[in-house]
Amino acid sequence: MGFRFANVEDRAVLIDGTDYYDLERLSGGSIPSDPMAALAHHKDFHALAAGLGDATPTGALDDVTLSAPAPRPQNSYGIGLNYAKHAEEGGMELPENPMVFTKFPSCIVGPTADVEMRGDMVDYEGELVVVIGKSGKDIAPDDALDHVAGFTIGQDISDRPAQFMATPPHFTLGKSFDTYGPMGPAIVSLDLLDNPADLALRCLVDDEVRQDDTTASLIFDVPFLISFLSRITTLSVGDVIWTGTPEGIGFTQGKLLKDGEVITTEIAGLGSMTNRCVRISDWEG
Repeated sequence: MGFRFANVEDRAVLIDGTDYYDLERLSGGSIPSDPMAALAHHKDFHALAAGLGDATPTGALDDVTLSAPAPRPQNSYGIGLNYAKHAEEGGMELPENPMVFTKFPSCIVGPTADVEMRGDMVDYEGELVVVIGKSGKDIAPDDALDHVAGFTIGQDISDRPAQFMATPPHFTLGKSFDTYGPMGPAIVSLDLLDNPADLALRCLVDDEVRQDDTTASLIFDVPFLISFLSRITTLSVGDVIWTGTPEGIGFTQGKLLKDGEVITTEIAGLGSMTNRCVRISDWEG
C-alpha cells in the first residue's frame, strides 16, 4: 500500500485522510523520529500505512503546522530550463544536457511558510520535487525509480537581480535566499500515483493561474535526471531534485511577486502548498 510521509514538529509521520500517525510510535521504535533519518526506512512505510486503519491517530492535521518533509537534505539539486516552453519564454536555447544548479538546503521551508522577500523582483516557479530514498552511484535509468522514496511539491522562489547580477548568472545564489524553497505538504510514494510520469502542475498567485502544464512535458524526465546526476556524484538518502518549472513565470509576464500575495502550487496526487509573500527588507548586491 502507498504512503504519504510528512513532518510534524520535526517528527516523521504518516498521513491518512485528516489524521497523522507518529512513525516512531507506530513502528514500536524501529523507525527514528527524525524525518531525514526515517526516510532510509521508506520501504517499511508501505506495511505500516496498510495498518493505519487499526491504529490510533497521533493527532489531526488541522491542529498542526506541517514542516518540509525533507527538511535537511545533504544535497538539493535544481534543474534549469527543463520545459521547452519555459526555455522559449526566456529566449533560451533548449539544453542538450540538464542544466544543474543547487538550492542551498537552508532555503527549504514548509508548505505553508511565508516567503520572505528581500526585493521587488522576486519570482515564483512551481516544480515537482523528487526525494531520494536509496543511495546510489552510476544508476541506470531503468533502475532509477527504485531509488526514489516519493515525490513532493516545491516552489523554486527566485530573486532575479541576484540571479542575473553576474555573467554567467548566479542561479544558486538567486534561488537560495532563506525561505526560497517551500516544500511539501508530504512525500507521496509512486504507487499512489496513476502515472508518475504525467502529473498536472499548476501555480496560482492570488487565485490567478500563472502556470499550467504537466510533468510529461519535462525535457529530461525523472529517471534520466537521477541517472545523469548519479554518474557524477553519489545520491544520498534524503537528497532532493527540483525538476524544473513550466512556462508562465512572473519575470516574462511583468507579474513579479508583491507583498501580501499568496502563491498556491498544486500537483495532481501530491496535494497543494499555500505560501504568503512578505516583503521584509532589501538586500544590497
